[in-house]
Amino acid sequence: MQHLQPQRILVIGAGFAGLWSALAAARRLDLEVSPNRPVEVALIAPQPVLTIRPRLYEAVPAGMAVPLQELFTATGVRFIAGSVHAIRTDADEVDLVDATGQHSTLHYDRLVLAAGSSLYRPDIPGLREHAFSVDQSDEAAALEAHLHGLAARPSSVARNTIVVAGGGFTGLEIATELPARMRSILGDDADVRVIIVERADAIGPDLGAGPRPEIDRALAGLGIECRLGSAVTGIDATGLTTANGERIDSATVIWTAGVRASVLTAQIPAERDALGRLRVDAHLRVPTVPKVFVAGDAAVAPTDDAGNHTLMACQHAIPLGRSAGDNAAADLLALALTPYSQPDYVTCLDLGGWGAVVTQGWDRKVWLTGAEAKSMKIMINSKLIYPPLDREAAFAAANPAVALAL
Repeated sequence: MQHLQPQRILVIGAGFAGLWSALAAARRLDLEVSPNRPVEVALIAPQPVLTIRPRLYEAVPAGMAVPLQELFTATGVRFIAGSVHAIRTDADEVDLVDATGQHSTLHYDRLVLAAGSSLYRPDIPGLREHAFSVDQSDEAAALEAHLHGLAARPSSVARNTIVVAGGGFTGLEIATELPARMRSILGDDADVRVIIVERADAIGPDLGAGPRPEIDRALAGLGIECRLGSAVTGIDATGLTTANGERIDSATVIWTAGVRASVLTAQIPAERDALGRLRVDAHLRVPTVPKVFVAGDAAVAPTDDAGNHTLMACQHAIPLGRSAGDNAAADLLALALTPYSQPDYVTCLDLGGWGAVVTQGWDRKVWLTGAEAKSMKIMINSKLIYPPLDREAAFAAANPAVALAL
């Protein structure tokens, strides 16, 4: 009897989009594929771990990870440890290297690129050498160790001052977390000073005017200072300088000013936006490379018929992953594809000890504030974004027809 070689749906990335792409593809295959038509779902990432990246601004970032190997085993997803360094769409192959430096090549029949994004670090003198971040788990852990190490230093303006470069979503979440966090480290009597430096003329420029009054109240209540319309021009071991000529003495500068899509998107012959994200069609397929689907921070896709597009956020990464994985499997099986759609949009911004603010819609109309909003943020961060760890629940949640519900 002749044994057929399995076809392969290959997913790059084990973040939210990659995980849910793999689960959705495995779910669809479980529903549709007979034993005489084998199809493999394989996922490539350095480790079988989901980093809960939206929580890395919190204390104890080392605990913000979910082991995935048991879930992969239960759902029939093959995990491949390694990092992809080349995608060759003309040959339907990817080249990867494992932790030992061993190189190999994998063929795919359908590819889901869900390699995520990374913090944008422009060519500012001293930024790479002296600034901290909360973009990846190791970087957040390094910041946490540094903050605790400040307690061993003598009190000074520089020790007690933390500058957050960037007043967007991440910058606001880490900045509002810091006053209480630093007093727990340095003591309640410490003269802690937190300063946000934002090049735009308004705080939270991408969040719009809707939640800004609440953000301003939170910052004022927490004693956080803002330098608006002021770009960082240089960072060193003892502080930073701005384009306005101001010098701020600080032993801790945290860079949060924007992200860019994975460099792997540049290897796909297709149109990209200013953030490096690949433009995909309604089914999350790359129009110029039909075997390639894209999800998460690597993709920019319409969310509705009103002209809105996905953002680099967990809120979009999970549904994008579910749709991309499901459509990749359906396409391989010559079944009908389902358009991605996510018309509902909610912003939930943590504001530290002040609480939080939740908005609804793309005009970001304020829905909840303070403690009530904080309860929702805690529910999202501690429950909603975590995957189920058993097969039945994971497959049920991987159905793209099931909306995420707040």
